[in-house]
Amino acid sequence: MTSTRPTSAVVVGASGGIGGALIRALVERAAHAPIFALSRSEASVPQGVRTLPIDLCDEATIAAAAARVGEAGPVGLVIVATGLLHQTGVSPEKTVRALDPAAMATVFAINTIGPALVAKHFVPLLARRERCVFAALSARVGSIGDNRLGGWYAYRASKSALNQLLRTLAIEVATSRPEAIVVGLHPGTVTSGLSRPFRPDPTAIGVFSPEESAAHLLRVLDGLCSDETGGVFAWDGSPIPA
Repeated sequence: MTSTRPTSAVVVGASGGIGGALIRALVERAAHAPIFALSRSEASVPQGVRTLPIDLCDEATIAAAAARVGEAGPVGLVIVATGLLHQTGVSPEKTVRALDPAAMATVFAINTIGPALVAKHFVPLLARRERCVFAALSARVGSIGDNRLGGWYAYRASKSALNQLLRTLAIEVATSRPEAIVVGLHPGTVTSGLSRPFRPDPTAIGVFSPEESAAHLLRVLDGLCSDETGGVFAWDGSPIPA
């Protein structure tokens, strides 16, 4: 069914490299209106984009942002473009001896619980009788079947848990929104702050700028159908095993 008015788009994590690039790409596409840029720190956005504060570790801010977005009508696209791999006191573990419960809790709070809470408050805003999308950035290393190198315990586990949450959400959402698509997205290796200490030469094959990654991800979302809801897809559209 074709909508009589544009639905809005929401990007959570708009101050990050991929999030900012997604906002700019959505503005150029002009398929959604209005466009909301949500972030904890202030994001630099094109004119006309509406910015709202949000903190994935504070559910009250997520609920408040959802209330503001809901005032603009049905939402057609939500992308959670946040993620934590490292920060002060948090880094990928090379061995099980390096596991730290506080660091693990921090990684899960951002990579798993945060997106789940975004879903809790934003899925009810999705359009009911037309195609709509809820997507969150996952990672290939979250695949259990594809894990051949080990290491990175907290990050891998947090993304695996996110994938399970998205699959479970997809099953529930399909009962009320049969044309909805809920997926995880693997953006590839992107020249952003998250990957900077771990990525290869930025000119290497398979390493993308945020703008290139955003274009790939939106192209993947464009090509998905409701039968593919609940899956995780790489930047080239290929499915990633659980």
